[in-house]
Amino acid sequence: VLYLIGIVSVLELWGIDAASIIAGLGLFSVALALGAQNFFKNLIGGLLIIGEKRFKQGDWINIEGVAEGEVEKIDFRSTLIRRFDKAPVYVPNSVFTEVSVENPSRMKNRRIFETFGIRYDDLPQMRSIVADVHAMLAAHEDISQDRTLMVNFVTFGASSLDFFVYTFTKTTDWATFHQVKQDVLLRIADIVAAHRAEFAFPTQTLHVQTPEALQEMALEQQASRQDTD
Repeated sequence: VLYLIGIVSVLELWGIDAASIIAGLGLFSVALALGAQNFFKNLIGGLLIIGEKRFKQGDWINIEGVAEGEVEKIDFRSTLIRRFDKAPVYVPNSVFTEVSVENPSRMKNRRIFETFGIRYDDLPQMRSIVADVHAMLAAHEDISQDRTLMVNFVTFGASSLDFFVYTFTKTTDWATFHQVKQDVLLRIADIVAAHRAEFAFPTQTLHVQTPEALQEMALEQQASRQDTD
């Protein structure tokens, strides 16, 4: 403090406005603090990532509203994400303290949840189709039997009778999961075909009247009006 007072006194003796210099230094300190704010936020974010171990290098993550891809590198300031198209995305670590991060790499299973619709003409086969699909999934070598497994007739749709399949695969690998799902879908198609049923699609029924029927209808309406009169 004494040195500072001495320096200010000397500056005043030399005719230099020490107050302006002090004010300028104060503004510089404020600007420096604001500029360093993001740096420290990113630094804290990086420490939290390492400490909480929410994800690691090699994990596939989805940052809500920001990016989705493989974690390639974690620095103290930013994290490098490699997207599906192999484009790099550098995400500031401070973002991870403000948004949700999904880490599919730590999933224990992957879910198959699909709805299928068959024709109204195939209603008598619905019960046996549902039972056979459930039995197929219960015996499938790639379907987890200690997770929820449901196959149920769920609704009378606008143009179909709908049943749904809700189950989980043993694998979490993305490519293997789709192979298992493809096999399940094809087996369901085989079961529907084996019951001589068909998958439904949106249809409309158009009733066309013959000229004779239209003439007969007109005569009936005319006779009805005469009776009323």
